[in-house]
Amino acid sequence: MLIVALGATMLVPMIADIASGSDHWPVFGLSSLITCLIGSLIALGCANVRRNNLTIQQTFFLTTGVWVILPVFGALPFVMGHTDARFVDAFFEAMSGLTTTGATVFADLDALPRGLLLWRGLMQWFGGVGVIVVAMVFLPVLRVGGMQIFRTEAFDTFGKILPRAAEISRSIASIYVGLTLACMVSYSLAGMDLFDASVHAMTTIATGGFANYDSSFGEMGAGAEYAAVFFMIAASLPFVRYVQLVGGSFTPLLKDSQIRAFLLTIGAIVVLLIAWQMVFVTGSFELALRKALFNGVSILTGTGYASEDYGRWGSFAVVFFFMIGLIGGCAGSTTCSIKIFRFQLLFASVKTQIQRIHSPSGIFEPRYDHKPVSQDVISSVMSFFVLFLISLAVLSVALGMTGLDMITSISGAATALANVGPGLGAEIGPSGNFANLNDAAKWLLSAGMVIGRLELMAVFVLFTFGFWRS
Repeated sequence: MLIVALGATMLVPMIADIASGSDHWPVFGLSSLITCLIGSLIALGCANVRRNNLTIQQTFFLTTGVWVILPVFGALPFVMGHTDARFVDAFFEAMSGLTTTGATVFADLDALPRGLLLWRGLMQWFGGVGVIVVAMVFLPVLRVGGMQIFRTEAFDTFGKILPRAAEISRSIASIYVGLTLACMVSYSLAGMDLFDASVHAMTTIATGGFANYDSSFGEMGAGAEYAAVFFMIAASLPFVRYVQLVGGSFTPLLKDSQIRAFLLTIGAIVVLLIAWQMVFVTGSFELALRKALFNGVSILTGTGYASEDYGRWGSFAVVFFFMIGLIGGCAGSTTCSIKIFRFQLLFASVKTQIQRIHSPSGIFEPRYDHKPVSQDVISSVMSFFVLFLISLAVLSVALGMTGLDMITSISGAATALANVGPGLGAEIGPSGNFANLNDAAKWLLSAGMVIGRLELMAVFVLFTFGFWRS
């Protein structure tokens, strides 16, 4: 049914092409027909054996399968359309869109038909809301990477996971749409035309970063950059807090320790970048503030927009942007990477270990949001950090074996696993794209995107014999 929904969505860019007078619209009509037909046949073929209850194995398989299968169909307009892309490139672009990574293999974006630009934005927009549902419904139940700390009694039985997903989706849909419309209006007021404002609003709220131009946000103007900063931050906060806010409860939003830590992190990043620019890049405080805010928030949240090539800011900026891309935003948002709450739990665990060394007879336990954290959660978080580093190392080595240089291999692996978008260097940096990478590297990076988007364990567990025997 999700394949059918994806196929129906293809009618929107078809209409956009018709409205703009482009002869590209039959591509989306045919892609929609193929996608809807295949999805409908599969759904009908499984109708008699459909069950509402899911086992833990089926839940993991469904979660991963959705993110692997949908890009296959999302790639069709690129294969049959104006880009005339090979399947590996089309799949890479679709995977990057649906995982909200934002890495692209296409150059000359300015010359693409509006339907294709809109399709890229729509994929990221739907991928963003999908990420929220997975983070709020599936990952807490699956106990992935410490996400069980956000689990409530409503998620206790696997049999209710599909109805719960539908309920959560309905709850956040209006908020997600509302933020997108507000972002679109802000971009329009900042000088964007309606089409650019619409597409960039979708990719901003999804923290995906697909832009309509090769220069990304380089020519959008100061007003659009400030608006983007606000909405990138808004999309990086837990959407459950917005649900509570709409319900009249302001306290959870104000007292959420994860939100406070995230905002403090942004503040520290911006201050450091402003200081560096004022000394080594520009003497204009407003320009330094705007570029630090926009590019720092963009990379931290995994959006991946760039208003200029920050690789030219010096060696400190290159290393700094690489590191902050591994942080991410809040759990339960559209952002990616490691997430703020895991760093909070890591520091809480380290603090507890130091206290135990100082006072061996004392009783200390890590706390999160003023509440004690179980050893199960701490172990899950530590396992996530170790697995992330191992995955980063293995993927970097694998990319190097395909012939990529060290900087491209390491930054490419990091940007795929963290779903950030641009890497480092002249080829895949903020002023480049992934078009010239070899096919093996593109397949590896596509795999890295889905692994990182589903927070590692949800994918790796599928390849263990013990899991399927349980």
